[in-house]
Amino acid sequence: MSEIIELITRLRKAGIHVTEKLEQAMELVDISDFSQFDCEAFYHDRPIVFLETPTGGVKTISAPHMIATLIHYLELALGQEVVIYGAKGGYICALIAHIIGVDGKVTVLDPSKEVLDHLNSTLIGYPTISCHQLEEDRIELKNLNRVLVTGQIEKLPDWITDGLVEGGFVIAPIGDSNSQNLLKLEKQAEELLETNLGPVLFGPVNIEDSIIATPSPEEMAELVEQVVELMGDMDLIKSEDRIRLYDLVAKLRQLPDDLPPPEEMDDPSEHPMMKLMMDEGTWFMRFWPVVQLMVKSRLQSPGAPDHDDFDSAHSDFIP
Repeated sequence: MSEIIELITRLRKAGIHVTEKLEQAMELVDISDFSQFDCEAFYHDRPIVFLETPTGGVKTISAPHMIATLIHYLELALGQEVVIYGAKGGYICALIAHIIGVDGKVTVLDPSKEVLDHLNSTLIGYPTISCHQLEEDRIELKNLNRVLVTGQIEKLPDWITDGLVEGGFVIAPIGDSNSQNLLKLEKQAEELLETNLGPVLFGPVNIEDSIIATPSPEEMAELVEQVVELMGDMDLIKSEDRIRLYDLVAKLRQLPDDLPPPEEMDDPSEHPMMKLMMDEGTWFMRFWPVVQLMVKSRLQSPGAPDHDDFDSAHSDFIP
């Protein structure tokens, strides 16, 4: 049995809705055509990276269970026209194009030129898919019936709200960067009727918004304090280490909070905060995994094998 069939079987056993048409599409569309990164994690029901920018932006293709969930809620049929805001590497666009057939149409919009360049190379051979850079290409969007937003937004843009036809709807993860709800928003009598489909965690639509800024000295001090409190509550820290960490917190708070980020310096290692952290050396690095654990969001991967050797965390947002 192929990896994709095994994955689909596990998804169905976990209660994820995978129709026969989606199964056929997943058999036809090879995930490796949409990312040059290692795709093994995809078959363990994990998101995979498809693009990294020189400035630190990262975009992912969602985990298969989330892709199946989004497609299920779109209620697709042959010949439909679907608008996708946020490309997700092109994989979900290709699946939808197969499901709605040659008489259907997929319009993809993304704010990033880098993402559009990626799509232009991965979606060759899909004549029913057109890709446009939002706010750059001149494109009229009206009579929208099915809209899928594949990244975090705080509210629907006006072009979606104004363009939806009566009975049309949008599926979107609405919320801030730390927490969203997947919402179905349907146009009825000029109003948007909201159905909450559950909590999710997506990265932002715009790849530029995924760039992680280095914490300021005050933010780093607060993070270290949280490490001390967490490890203290779990009785995992010695008193001398607790004192030393609080000394580090005090030193961090003595630094100016308006320092430029380390990455803006010719030599980031000369940044006062970085020098302070490096002066602590291997002693402080013992606590760094706890810092990472505290800020890592954990979601389920229902389609993962029982013997999965990957980390149990799943997030549509790659930090």
